[in-house]
Amino acid sequence: MMKILTFTSLFPNSVQPVHGVFVENRLRHLIASGEAQVQVIAPVPWFPSAAGIFGTYADFAKVPKYEERNGLKVHHPRYPIIPKIGTNITPQFMYAFVKPYIAKLIRAGLEFDLIDSHYFYPDGVAATKLGIEFGKPVTITARGTDLNLLPQYRIPKRQIKWAADNAQGLITVCQALKDELVDLNVAPNKVRVLRNGVDLEMFQPIDRDPTRERLGIRGRTLLSVGHLIDRKGHDLVISALPRVPETTLLIAGDGPERTNLEHLARDRGVADRVRFLGRVNHEMLREVYGAVDALVLASSREGWANVLLEAMACGTPVVASNVWGTPEIVADPAAGVLMADRTPDALADAVEALFAARPDRQATRTYAEGFSWDATTEGQLALFKELIDT
Repeated sequence: MMKILTFTSLFPNSVQPVHGVFVENRLRHLIASGEAQVQVIAPVPWFPSAAGIFGTYADFAKVPKYEERNGLKVHHPRYPIIPKIGTNITPQFMYAFVKPYIAKLIRAGLEFDLIDSHYFYPDGVAATKLGIEFGKPVTITARGTDLNLLPQYRIPKRQIKWAADNAQGLITVCQALKDELVDLNVAPNKVRVLRNGVDLEMFQPIDRDPTRERLGIRGRTLLSVGHLIDRKGHDLVISALPRVPETTLLIAGDGPERTNLEHLARDRGVADRVRFLGRVNHEMLREVYGAVDALVLASSREGWANVLLEAMACGTPVVASNVWGTPEIVADPAAGVLMADRTPDALADAVEALFAARPDRQATRTYAEGFSWDATTEGQLALFKELIDT
């Protein structure tokens, strides 16, 4: 049986249970194959105080140094980080502080055949250095902003290219991200596209009428899900509402833009049609997905947006911006509609187009069933075996 050491700062913990949950989901299905044993190194930033002066970063100080989640052994070594100004040196800090931690685990009996890292920068860069240090092959999975944003900066771009050249296996969650690596002069045959799947047991259709009644949902209702930051485009959805009459918008998520979004809703005269739900766990989110009429995702950048498949698995079609991996997900009328442009008017037009020819909810669910985790798990196993046996 293969012994895999997964290395990523994007992983849930007891303080942040949905942080990087997509990585945990992929690992859970890999383990379920019965062909791999996995331990996780999920480093977290270290600060001299948890008093809150570092904002949301201080939450990491509360993360335990070790925990077990869904049968996975998860280690949380600390590494220093300098917010906002330390981006260029973060991979070196991560490598330097995690290396002795792994060496200590090895002395205590840890064995692994391969380092499986997620997110190119800083994680993939640090993991590649660790692979060289411990003489193990490394894979890096690119997931979104690590390739569609960070290579715009000179030093991260150079380090990402170094990691891509020196890691043994590269994975992207969509073709658009593979194209980005190829544009960095990475050999196409070194990169495999293994898209995220969706948990079809967790996300499935519900009994809508009683759920809508319990959640206080009446009439045509849209849902926007994601951290309340500019990139997610919640402001575009709010700005489109004046052109989408008799429609309520639910926004699930928290973040620094909430106050600005509330002001925007008032300025656009739609505050009475916008409900902020705050952070919503997966169990509750399943009910919200099933209760609304459509999910709207207006992001400016996405690698592979899991929320799209989650909504579809609940039978709910989507309206989404035509960016990066999204058209690879919304590729059939049963899935929903892509916006012609990323503007409030185009978003309103796409919403009306969806409702003018709304797909049957069962057809949407059936479409989502084509995105199980099976193919991704098989692809990982094939790549890992190839690299371990080389």
